[in-house]
Amino acid sequence: MPLQVATLDAVEILDSRARPTLAVTVTLVDGTSARAGVPSGASTGSREAHELRDGDPSRFSGQGVRTAVANVKGEIAKLLVGRSFADLAELDRAVIDLDGTETKSRLGANAIVGVSMAVARAGAQAAGEPLWRGLGPEGVAPRLPVPHFNVVNGGVHAANNLDFQEFMIAPIGAPTLTEAVRAGAEIYAALRRLLADKGFATGLGDEGGFAPEIDRPEDVLGVLVAAITGAGYTPGREGVAIALDPAASEFYRDGRYHVAGEALSSDEMINRYEGIITDFPVWSIEDGLAEGDWDGWGRLTTRLGERVQIVGDDLLVTNPTIIAEAISAGAANAALIKLNQIGSVTETLEAMRLCREAGWSQMVSHRSGETEDSFIADLAVGTGCGQIKTGAPARGERVAKYNRLIEIEAGEALPYGLA
Repeated sequence: MPLQVATLDAVEILDSRARPTLAVTVTLVDGTSARAGVPSGASTGSREAHELRDGDPSRFSGQGVRTAVANVKGEIAKLLVGRSFADLAELDRAVIDLDGTETKSRLGANAIVGVSMAVARAGAQAAGEPLWRGLGPEGVAPRLPVPHFNVVNGGVHAANNLDFQEFMIAPIGAPTLTEAVRAGAEIYAALRRLLADKGFATGLGDEGGFAPEIDRPEDVLGVLVAAITGAGYTPGREGVAIALDPAASEFYRDGRYHVAGEALSSDEMINRYEGIITDFPVWSIEDGLAEGDWDGWGRLTTRLGERVQIVGDDLLVTNPTIIAEAISAGAANAALIKLNQIGSVTETLEAMRLCREAGWSQMVSHRSGETEDSFIADLAVGTGCGQIKTGAPARGERVAKYNRLIEIEAGEALPYGLA
């Protein structure tokens, strides 16, 4: 159905790290109104769409987003209000063309994606359907995704010496989404007790995972296996598997990967991953190598891609053009999907289409700076991708996504599991 915007507004709000972001509210001519909160990342790829910040040192250390807010209320509203668009794709393209830059740096990707998300939500509401159905591509069956709970934080997400950024548990073998969330919560509680018993602090990182002073990733993995078992679950793909996001670009310097006091070449890093997946029930490795190490990514995928999922995040930044290049190069076999990396819902769906057609897996993802907005839960369901990561089963901005998935399952008889 056509989209006709009556009003468009935005306001500067705080994300989960006490940094500014924005919320966008759109009202259609039929009176339908919808709001979207814009996420923001800490560990970012160099080729992500540009998040516009004010740069005024007297406010939020320069991190304010009043300029992005003004762009929504000004130029973008002037373009959209009173005009009819055939669909979201046409509207998104008009806003992107208005910006006129490759990285959405003039108006700000944070402004543009907020408008795109709000309009997508309003359009679904106006059509009388849930957001997940409105986001679903034609011919793609919706599916409840396997949640990947980030239960141990390191890297730029935590104030510890752990180089790997995320250690996740994935209840692949759970019979339902609700049971998967229960498993995540019970293992999280068991992990808290186990860390405390070992004398580690149980403070939290940006995404709700614990941030113990453990240096070696293998030591963390041993604790995770113990927590999974201690909570009464079976480690592995039949029960609860482990996923890693080392975010290797963050510890790559001078051509070497610096992990727990060692300086490793690309091949030595790949050897280490091979040892990890041999010794521990790891099923997925995201950003195992730096974003510029394209040759290494090819070797990593060739060596381990038959045994585990090799996910590109900083490497791909949800950019259809880059994803197409990586598919041709065999430089991964899965993509992380983040709306604000590319800056519009339409481009995000295009990135996911390319992955589907190439036989690549996709994992929809939150950011370290989140709001209570649960948009990505509906995105994961509607696109049938089968995977989502949105932090620990703790903290309101993370739990909002898991609770939304539970609500969807309660209302619809949808399959659960990997695509």
